[in-house]
Amino acid sequence: MSVVAKAVAKDTRMAASLLRLHFHDCFVKGCDASILLVSTGSMLSEKRSNPNRDSVRGFEVIDEIKFALEKECPHTVSCADILALAARDSTSLTGGPSWEVPLGRRDSKGASLSGSNNNIPAPNNTFQTILTKFKLQGLDIVDLVALSGSHTIGNARCTSFRQRLYNQAGNGLADFTLDQSYAAQLRTRCPKSGGDQNLFFLDFVTPTKFDNNYFKNLLASKGLLSSDQVLVTKNQQSMELVKKYAENYDLFFEQFAKSMIKMGNISPLTGPRGEIRKHCRKINS
Repeated sequence: MSVVAKAVAKDTRMAASLLRLHFHDCFVKGCDASILLVSTGSMLSEKRSNPNRDSVRGFEVIDEIKFALEKECPHTVSCADILALAARDSTSLTGGPSWEVPLGRRDSKGASLSGSNNNIPAPNNTFQTILTKFKLQGLDIVDLVALSGSHTIGNARCTSFRQRLYNQAGNGLADFTLDQSYAAQLRTRCPKSGGDQNLFFLDFVTPTKFDNNYFKNLLASKGLLSSDQVLVTKNQQSMELVKKYAENYDLFFEQFAKSMIKMGNISPLTGPRGEIRKHCRKINS
């Protein structure tokens, strides 16, 4: 916790980054720390995939935790478990719930660039595509809505939502499901071209606090990403869940913790499978 607390105190955005690292790891080959591996002669790193290339971060924090643990109890705690614990700590440090993280995952001996490109939901995916990607991991619509609530903290780049401002349906018009005054505000820093890396809060009301304002924003047509707003506009059941979480943050916190535990249990490597890496960025020689 102390390493994560120090990192988040230095850079508030780090909490969301560590949470996202765990999510992007689990959706590819399961929660096995494959996202941390760097490319070698025989393997391409998942960091090079589209969902990860310019946006995954927090690797140095994971390295620092691993270094401290190896000093205290060598060859005991896997990098996959560190990712799960760092995600939990990041949530509770920013005001969100805490939960008991089941431990005992082992680390993969390989990565999957194709899985990283195809399994991770994208900001412009349709509701049905996103739900299908969750179902393939054994997660349901309740998990989808609750876990999307992690967008109560963190940022997104202009490239992730530009199409909503200028050409959502391919007709040169802004997304009609986006509040127009909010859209005008976004256009000032996300032009038609350029400014690709400009950062915007996913929840502009309380951007660094883990709360339920994300869901309130969706009901006001002020979800930043298309993948956020479709939770209200494309499915009755997900809309009802958004309303419930907007009204009752205890309910959201409770479900978020449950869904995080469920996500953290996607195809873990246990027993003789995998290994406990000495360095999180490379497999043991």
